[in-house]
Amino acid sequence: MSLPQLSSPSAAVPEQQAPPYLGAVWALLIVNTLGSAGAETLIPIPRLVIQVVTMGALVAAFALALLLNPRVRLRPSVFLLSLSLLVVLSVVSSVDLGSGVGALLRCVRFAVFVATLWLLTPWWDSTLTFVRHHIRAAAAVLLSVLLGLLVAPGLALPDYYGGRLVGALWPLTAPQVGQYAAVVIGLTMVLWLGRRCDWRSAVVLLLPAVAALLLSHTRTATLGLVAGLAVAVLSLTFTSARARRMFGWAMLVVGLVTVAAGPAVQAWFLRGQSEEDLANLTGRAKVWDALLALPRSTGERLLGVGLTDKSFDGLPIDSAWLAVYHEQGFVGVAIVCVLLAALVVAAALRPPSIERACAMFLIGYCLVASYTEAGLGDASTYLLHLAVAASLLTSGRQAA
Repeated sequence: MSLPQLSSPSAAVPEQQAPPYLGAVWALLIVNTLGSAGAETLIPIPRLVIQVVTMGALVAAFALALLLNPRVRLRPSVFLLSLSLLVVLSVVSSVDLGSGVGALLRCVRFAVFVATLWLLTPWWDSTLTFVRHHIRAAAAVLLSVLLGLLVAPGLALPDYYGGRLVGALWPLTAPQVGQYAAVVIGLTMVLWLGRRCDWRSAVVLLLPAVAALLLSHTRTATLGLVAGLAVAVLSLTFTSARARRMFGWAMLVVGLVTVAAGPAVQAWFLRGQSEEDLANLTGRAKVWDALLALPRSTGERLLGVGLTDKSFDGLPIDSAWLAVYHEQGFVGVAIVCVLLAALVVAAALRPPSIERACAMFLIGYCLVASYTEAGLGDASTYLLHLAVAASLLTSGRQAA
């Protein structure tokens, strides 16, 4: 994707001066968060091999970031300080091995993940550098999914997953596919509205991303996309005539679709499920009730049981807030609240700009998705979304 150079008076380091390998570090962080469990692939990949690849990507990202920043010059922020506290809390809650040895391994991974983000902070300069890298990395993931759809449509749209789009080349679940598609759509739309992306590049990115989102049938990603875009576009309406026109047309289209295609939209959201299943959030509510009903000691309530695989009794928790409460207790929930509140306040205090709009989209998306997706208390793609938002909300200074 071709993006014009950003000229911002607050940015001391233009985008073109960013290190050439900065995008490689970000791509490796994306690879690390892809996960090791998902759909059946065209060529069966042992889970151990997937874990070695993802962990190797994290180690490579840290090493490359250290090469880019050999003097270890860091720029503190509330976002990363909160993540660092969360790492310390995770170690404290996991050290008694209540969740097994795997908890400590996850703590090590989380620590290296946060340390890599710290090493990248000299280039957190309020420009669109990390937005561009984020879009490219997410688009590459979507490209692998769409290639799998072309090569093995039966595996990419399996019956056991309700015909939803999954990764046939790399084991990606439908919610992951929907997440990457929604982020690519949202950021591309914001860049186009802010005239940082030409319409040809926007079309090249939007068409496959929209197709992937629709085929994934991911309700959380769709709602997060709509909410995040609404907040971002509203923030741009004060300074952009294109955004104001876009907002007006969007309201008109939503009204027409509601009247003309309401049943079809409802059928897409139901995915063949009953209204009772939808009310129970596809069984999530039962897992949440069981998790909250579990007897806990005072220490477990405050500090949690340590990092797990985000499951409870073999079933996924699928809630960022309940996962943090289960693993890091009320203290962890408080730290995550501070982290998100700092980003929201920083975005609210900045003057309207394309950078603030991108940050607001990512924050809004993560807030909506956190209700039915885990990922705010451990190394995850959601923390990478928020890291991009934090880089956009950092005051521009000279990079190391």
